[in-house]
This record gives sequence, structure tokens and C-alpha cells, in this order.
Amino acid sequence: MENLLNFEELSKLITGYAPKIVGAIITLVVGFWLANKLAKLVKKGLQNKGVDATVQPFLASIVSVGLKILVLLSVAGMFGFETTSFVAIFGAMAFAVGLALQGSLGHFASGVLLLIFRPYKVGDRVTIGGGETGTVEAIQIFNTVLATLDNKRIIVPNGVVTSNVITNITGQGIVGVELSFGIAYAANIDKAREVILKVAEDCPWVLDEPSTAVFVGELADSSVNLATRPFCKSEDYWQTLFYMQEHVKKGFDKAGIDIPFPNVTVHMAKA
Repeated sequence: MENLLNFEELSKLITGYAPKIVGAIITLVVGFWLANKLAKLVKKGLQNKGVDATVQPFLASIVSVGLKILVLLSVAGMFGFETTSFVAIFGAMAFAVGLALQGSLGHFASGVLLLIFRPYKVGDRVTIGGGETGTVEAIQIFNTVLATLDNKRIIVPNGVVTSNVITNITGQGIVGVELSFGIAYAANIDKAREVILKVAEDCPWVLDEPSTAVFVGELADSSVNLATRPFCKSEDYWQTLFYMQEHVKKGFDKAGIDIPFPNVTVHMAKA
């Protein structure tokens, strides 16, 4: 008789929980399938927007894990568990982790913004982080890596990048090379202008358009400063700069144009 009662109670228990178990299994299967599906859609959307390939799977995994946690909370609620306590525990954990890693999370968020809005890309010559200049080697999750002309490797935290002015030197495809040449007040301005224009014309990297012009930029204390801005392709910036400086000096020497420099006169008093 006792066994019969136990069997009846077990049957009632199974009958009562069977629909919940079946519903939970269906919810898990369908929920996890939808989570994976949505994560793939997010990844595809990021690919279409040109987001860096290193970030795509990371963001997609965040979406997938978040949705699966929601599915598990829903299943727990179906069996009568108090889901608010789970939410409170997850919230407390997230808050604690956020406080511990707030600096790193800030750099991570900045890195994602850089990869989404793309103010610069790998290969661009930039000035970022409050004055660091170099060619972008990599845009990582937490840092941007620059390579300088003297072969130094500069690692700039992404949070520092987004909180400062970003100057993309090569972003427009062509760039003007700012130059200033000082000549003596006694020198012929027109003759010096001809020398500078001839050097720009002979420079293999200077473009015909926009055309090069030379103006009197400043009447300084001991020199007349001639300003010019020859344009070249972004990748030829340094070659153009060095070529112009060297050959303008040689051209001035041939033309007999003096470049003033500070002089000190010492008078010796007789004892």
C-alpha cells in the first residue's frame, strides 16, 4: 500500500513538472539557437560596416553570452526560482568588475569607437595622444601602436587618443609641406623666390596641382622669411621636406643669397 502511494505521488510529481521540463528544454534550445543566430547577424553587420576583424568576434560573443544569460534566467523563472536575486548578483558582480577595471574598460570602449568611426587606419601618419607622431602599425583593443621615423615603437592608450586632438597627416591623400626660408634683408626677394620655385619644380615628389607659391611670411628681426607650401602625396611627405631644405640651401649658395644667422661681437677692454 505504501509503495502504491509513493508511486502515485511520484506520478503526480512527474505529471506536474513534465510540462515545465518540456517547456524549459524548448526554451533552452530555441533561446540558444536565437542567441547564436543574432550573434552571427551582429558579426555580419559589423563586417558590412568595416569594423576591424579583431573586434567582430568579441562583440558578437558579448551579444551571444548576454542573450544566453537571459534565456537561463527565463528557464529559472519557469521553475519558480526568484530571478531578481540572480539579477542582483550579476549586477553586483558587474559593478565590482567595472570598478576594478574602469581604466581598461575605458580604453577598450575608446578602441571600439576608433575601429567603428575610423579617424585613422593602419598605415596612416598621425599625431595623437597629445603630441605623439608616427605611422599607425596597429589599432588594438586597448592601445594604438605607432612606429616613428627613428624606428621607435610608441604605444598610446586608446583613452588618451580619444580625449585629445587627432591629426591625420595622410588622411587626405595629399599634404602640404610647410616650409620657411630666411634670407638677409639685403638679399633680392624675387631672386630667392625663383630659386625656391625652381627647386620645387625639380623635386620628383612635388605635385603640379595645387601649384607651389612663395610669399613673404614674416619680416623678422634679422631676416626676411619666405613661406612656401609645396604639395605632395601623403607617403612622400618626409622625402619632400628633406629634399626642399637641402636643395634650397644649395640654390641660395649658388645664387649668392645670404641666409642670416646670429652673430656675437666681443669687445675686449684694455687693462
